[in-house]
Amino acid sequence: MRRPSSLTLLTLAFAVVACAKRPAPVFLVLLDIVPVENRAYTEWARRALEDFRRETGIAVERQLPPQFTDEQLALERRILEGRGTTPDVFVVDAIAPGTLADHLLDLAPHFERERGRHFPGLVANNVVRGRLVAIPYHANVGILLYRSDLLRTYGLTHPPASWDELASMAAAIQAGERRRGRADFWGYVWQGAPYEGLTCNALEWQASEGGGRILEDDGAISVNNPRARRAWARAASWIGTISPPEVIGFREVEAEDAWLGGRAAFLRSWPGTALATWNEGPLRGRFDIAPLPGGTGGRAGTLGENALAVSRYSAHPTEAVALVRYLSRADVQRARSRVTSVPPTIAAVYDDPGVLAAHPYYLRLREVFQAGIVSRPSAVAGDKYAEVSRSYFRAVHSVLTREKTAETAGTDLERELEWITGLPARTGDAAGASP
Repeated sequence: MRRPSSLTLLTLAFAVVACAKRPAPVFLVLLDIVPVENRAYTEWARRALEDFRRETGIAVERQLPPQFTDEQLALERRILEGRGTTPDVFVVDAIAPGTLADHLLDLAPHFERERGRHFPGLVANNVVRGRLVAIPYHANVGILLYRSDLLRTYGLTHPPASWDELASMAAAIQAGERRRGRADFWGYVWQGAPYEGLTCNALEWQASEGGGRILEDDGAISVNNPRARRAWARAASWIGTISPPEVIGFREVEAEDAWLGGRAAFLRSWPGTALATWNEGPLRGRFDIAPLPGGTGGRAGTLGENALAVSRYSAHPTEAVALVRYLSRADVQRARSRVTSVPPTIAAVYDDPGVLAAHPYYLRLREVFQAGIVSRPSAVAGDKYAEVSRSYFRAVHSVLTREKTAETAGTDLERELEWITGLPARTGDAAGASP
């Protein structure tokens, strides 16, 4: 066998050195939040991440958390408090920025121009102690779905503007439908089970009456005030009258089942439900959306956005920021909105002809985002938010089940929140802040 020449050996040596110096490709992990059952979003995400790889050379693996918000937050806390290097990017719920802020990268220096393109309320929810810890990704807020065909049938010309008007409209439609033999028809369905969804509903009731946000930005516990208590008691009065007794066990699925089954006139929901059923399903062409009813404090839909956050412990923070920038871009959100039911966070996307062709009432949805938003007090509660919310929805649920009066529940809740948070209580009719 002929021995290799000196020139060949030298060439091989240079090749080995060159390969050794070539940087290894970067691989990111994205912990998403939309469940795998959402096939349209899952397919869009697969294509979007592949486009990102072609554009940047950065590969991304998409992982999924548990289904429910409280379980998602618990998982994110375990990961970040353990200072794991992955996931690099998290799609977080609206309550997560305040809870996880200390573990998330400040994105303000990287998104000085981009942040102004999103709905201001969504951006504000992601600012914690002056740090922008997440960028809006999926817009979400509590909304009212209503049977527009039934409103016409019963001579009602507009969706309810106030909670009292909702109750009267719901009662009138319910009575009419039952006269037609529909004994299982109800006026209003919502999420009344003791979980995070009840926190969202109850916060809307009390904030729209000027009853505050449970904890205020000045660090005071405001929840035990007459306006909040009256709002809880009013909701309790709906049960068995315009809402089914079973509503105290309803989460989103049960409420939507009643609505999609044609057994309710009004539904408190999120935009995804409306968007997913607008062009198909049994209620196609028979319903519309509106902001939730208001009260003396105005309208208040609980903010439920998802946002993109970067772990402070990521081994690839520069590349992770690049992924956040890509996924939050207007062109990427525009492409997503044309094929999925996930609402964009950039107002200009709502004017796109392709987006409006896919979702004709996006313009009304944009009005909902601008009508009045209330955020849960996660920034004030910090890592105590889960305990605060649990105490709150249990207290409200005790009123709905008539286990306690609103006054007793408010007093007990205030005492419990003082113990959990160490914050001072502030009582009185003006304790709450309007949304």
